[in-house]
Amino acid sequence: MSAGLDYALRAMIELAAATPAGRPVKADEIAESQAIPARFLAQLLAELRRAELVSSGRGYAGGYWLAVPPEQITVADIARVIDGPLADVHGMSPEVFGPPGVAAPTRELWIALRVALRSVLEKVTIADLAAGALPAGVAALLEDPDAWLRRPDPLATHRDG
Repeated sequence: MSAGLDYALRAMIELAAATPAGRPVKADEIAESQAIPARFLAQLLAELRRAELVSSGRGYAGGYWLAVPPEQITVADIARVIDGPLADVHGMSPEVFGPPGVAAPTRELWIALRVALRSVLEKVTIADLAAGALPAGVAALLEDPDAWLRRPDPLATHRDG
């Protein structure tokens, strides 16, 4: 996942948390509370505004707020705004990507990866994250102890040694 997606997601959660109070949130407040570089955050908020997920107002009482209820915004929605389509290969949708010969099965691999990403990212909403709880099916994935372990880089010993 890109840094942009992480930062955009954190900003959206901040906005969702402010929604019950009904107050706009200044970009510098979000940047400070989430340790996001202010210029990068401004670019991300502009993209989210163009996608009509966020609205903004100027002036003393201005700032940003969610343009859509948080229960209607999925992590996949934000990912597509910030990073583009899920699981594209060489800028193409995996179903039109067709490597030749013995590598042809990679097409199905990329489609399966897209399904796996959707099975999580399209189920989790900003409201879920702002409430501090994942949907049961997604939370169940965390019960596998292996989920919490990062696999070692098989080339690390060759590069370091």
